[in-house]
Amino acid sequence: MKIALVTDSTSVITKQEAEDNNIIVVPIPVIIGNKEYLEGVDITSDKLFELQREGADFPKTSQPSMGDMITLFDKLHEEGYEAIIAITLSSGISGFYQTLCNIAQNHPTYNLHPIDTKMTVRLQGNLVLAAAKMIKNGLDLSSILDHLDKIRATIDEVFVVNDLKNLSRGGRLSNAGAFIGSMLNIKPLLTFENGDIVAFDKIRSMKRAFSKMENLTIEKINQLPYKDKIKLFIIDSNDESQVKEANEFLLKEFPDKTISITKFSPGIATHLGEKSLAIGWMIDIDKIDLTK
Repeated sequence: MKIALVTDSTSVITKQEAEDNNIIVVPIPVIIGNKEYLEGVDITSDKLFELQREGADFPKTSQPSMGDMITLFDKLHEEGYEAIIAITLSSGISGFYQTLCNIAQNHPTYNLHPIDTKMTVRLQGNLVLAAAKMIKNGLDLSSILDHLDKIRATIDEVFVVNDLKNLSRGGRLSNAGAFIGSMLNIKPLLTFENGDIVAFDKIRSMKRAFSKMENLTIEKINQLPYKDKIKLFIIDSNDESQVKEANEFLLKEFPDKTISITKFSPGIATHLGEKSLAIGWMIDIDKIDLTK
């Protein structure tokens, strides 16, 4: 079966990875004022924050239009693809997954299978790369979807934002009401719960927030039955000192693990704000059998 693989740009799949693995990356629109930018095309996180410092309007994000997606899927169908796997950012922070579900229901000839990662950025990207490996290995569609479901279940992360202004203003924090009153004075710890961003602790300084995040990382990873097969991730928005500290911590505590360091995509950085940082983990797709 000829299977197409589609994802959105918040997965931060590189152009080389996309070319090498036949991955179609659909850019997420970022709107600043009355100008629309496209992730991976004409906007980066660094440029986003530069525009913010220059006084640009508060950025907003959108999703690829249904019309554009139908055009893409028509093209893939005409090229002989018998199925399409579309791996998206969390449905808790974007309507893109639901848009694809509607397309799948209304256009059964595409044999479209949307997958809600309930996550985003490089953790999502690694799930996409796992799908690409399985397609290359010739696995059937059912086996690929089953493996992806199991890999997705291993994904977790803890992250901290400098303040909650962007998240609350953008409506992306599910339990904002419990934190808004003091949001300018705290460094909240957050995670994804069933696809939603939730704040679960209030810390009074970034240094203490980092310490709590590190302790939680150790605690959560050591409880995993597959802890010997995990890959670690550092994702940041424009603070090299935070990245250095997180990397030194992970190298010390988990010296035998692979560490991936990337930035939040512009669309995600829009909601988290500058000086945000995440530590994430998931099963290392290079340490599991994806051939059957």
